[in-house]
Amino acid sequence: MKHKGGTMTPIAAFHQGIDYLLQGSATQQHAYHTLQELRIFTILQEYSPVLVGTVPIDINIDDSDLDIICEVYHFTDFQVIVDHYFSRMRGYRYTYKLVEGVPRAVCSFHYNDWLIQLFAQPVAAVQQYGYKHMVVEHRILQLIDSSFRQQIRALKASGVKTEPAFAKLLQLEGDPYAALLELFDWSDEQLMQLLDKTIGKGDD
Repeated sequence: MKHKGGTMTPIAAFHQGIDYLLQGSATQQHAYHTLQELRIFTILQEYSPVLVGTVPIDINIDDSDLDIICEVYHFTDFQVIVDHYFSRMRGYRYTYKLVEGVPRAVCSFHYNDWLIQLFAQPVAAVQQYGYKHMVVEHRILQLIDSSFRQQIRALKASGVKTEPAFAKLLQLEGDPYAALLELFDWSDEQLMQLLDKTIGKGDD
């Protein structure tokens, strides 16, 4: 199965900053300049921020947002920093809660036509589910015809969330979020076998 869609962004680029966005679509470039204006990745540098979600892998739709995950252990300090730099932004909100005993915080605000959300938890960014989902989705998009990307966008535009959209097209059973996580450690050969079985080889 030949790759036919999207840019070939190396996976390592996702956790080495956001410069790769400059090589992408107009929307990705707009996202880059927005985040640079805010200096978010400089301000949050000690928390190893990583941009995740649909924009990095170019499957965003009109109402997609910019999601940034952070590795945080001292939440009071984290809140002081985000309050200081971003509390004057439109729609600013900060929430903190325990989820199954694990502390998590979400900071959100609007800037430059984007909803920006910061997700913090005491887990390395590259081990968080948001990152793993994105990497699996990126790898799949690189292995299949570009029409698959358009099908994902169409499902998302109809109201289907990203992971359920992938699970639907790949015919994954059970919880779509857990099902995609199971693919994280799969080899390219295993992923291609799944794609051949569920999607077909497309037009060569």
